[in-house]
Amino acid sequence: MWYNGLLDLSVWQLIAVTLVMTHVTIIGVTVYLHRYSAHRSLELNAGLKHFFRFWLWLTTAQNTREWTAIHRKHHAKCETVDDPHSPVIKGLSTVLRKGAELYRAEAGNPDTLRIYGKHCPEDWIERNLYSRYKLLGIALMAVIDLALFGVLGITVWAIQMMWIPFWAAGVVNGLGHAVGYRNFECKDAATNLVPWGIIIGGEELHNNHHTYPNSAKLSVKPWEFDMGWAWIKVFSALRLAKVQRVAPIAHRVEGKRHLDMDTAMAILNNRFQIMAQYRKQVIGPLVTQELTRADVSVRHQFHRAKRLLSRETSLLDDKHQVRIQTMLEHSQALKVIYEKRLALQQIWLKTSSNSHDMLAAIKDWVHEAETSGIQSLRDFADQLKTYSLRPSYA
Repeated sequence: MWYNGLLDLSVWQLIAVTLVMTHVTIIGVTVYLHRYSAHRSLELNAGLKHFFRFWLWLTTAQNTREWTAIHRKHHAKCETVDDPHSPVIKGLSTVLRKGAELYRAEAGNPDTLRIYGKHCPEDWIERNLYSRYKLLGIALMAVIDLALFGVLGITVWAIQMMWIPFWAAGVVNGLGHAVGYRNFECKDAATNLVPWGIIIGGEELHNNHHTYPNSAKLSVKPWEFDMGWAWIKVFSALRLAKVQRVAPIAHRVEGKRHLDMDTAMAILNNRFQIMAQYRKQVIGPLVTQELTRADVSVRHQFHRAKRLLSRETSLLDDKHQVRIQTMLEHSQALKVIYEKRLALQQIWLKTSSNSHDMLAAIKDWVHEAETSGIQSLRDFADQLKTYSLRPSYA
């Protein structure tokens, strides 16, 4: 019948088609807009790029330059008053409810587009169609949906229109800086929502991305899955994509017992993984040990100690700082490993521009760790000596 549209699909078929179309939109955002345009972590075939540009014009009305500029600014100004959509600054509720409005407001800032929107499409079709008639695409999509799916086509269209504002502008930009787990203590509050990035194409792994923003692969741990990366592998096999960068791989040489320039550069490249190992191998066991030794009257002071002692200092509020100081007053060992953690971070913050100074600082740090009298710290210092550089294979 005419009201079922040209395809005359059943309800279940219509649901399947809708999910496929929204998935294509998600892949367009994560692979084309995010990993290619904003971060240049891969190259894409010209035909594939234009397909995504056209599809996103139909389904989101999003402009490549605007999206790219806003995202780059988000990374450059993350969790500051200049961040276009930080839940830390604007409030989680605001970002969840008004993520799309925040995007549109920032898209109207000419300075954002000028500073952060470089190297985006400026061809004839961009100037005369995609940018000039942004709403024409979604209007055309409404007509197509109605023609193909009948009266239910308007429901399909509505789902397509809310898919990115809800999942990307709301969930990733909001919840991705508020709830979830953190593999790495990057400078901002980014979290991984779940280990399996399927619904939002891998964007669920937001902490991984903020730690390694220029990596084409957002999954890091063996149990994590990045749907966007799976599609990149397919595109690469079809010679439609070429990966430029992925996160560095921490490589260890068993039996290596000396610190050299190779070690220093490997530690610098893999500093986030190394700090995660410090949390797991040094802070965690020592917190457990000190908790069993502590008097019952002060054990409550060690609540969530592992997380607090591992947390990026810029993300700690005054209350957390006081709790940390209280813990350190009750345990000399915790004080030592906490200070050593901060000292290790300072090495690459202060000496990364001079490899010889960095190597000397690492040697001093290792020597102090070896003479600390804390076994887990000595073991970690020995492990640092085994790190070495190697190419980052996907």
